[in-house]
Amino acid sequence: MKKRIILLTAILSLGFISLFAQPPHPNNGSGPGPGNTPVGGGAPIDGGLSILLALGLGYGAKRIYSLKKEQ
Repeated sequence: MKKRIILLTAILSLGFISLFAQPPHPNNGSGPGPGNTPVGGGAPIDGGLSILLALGLGYGAKRIYSLKKEQ
């Protein structure tokens, strides 16, 4: 039974890899220039980055607290 679950999980995970498609290039293959959309898009990364840093700091603090509590 355990082998079947592992095999089914592997097959499903390999099947989902093909669902990740890349969007088309915003400038139809030409480089960035005046009036063209930037290649990376216009999405800022600051908001998500600061949230990830805050979550990482919180997780690290929790781990340190629980390790000190065990000792």
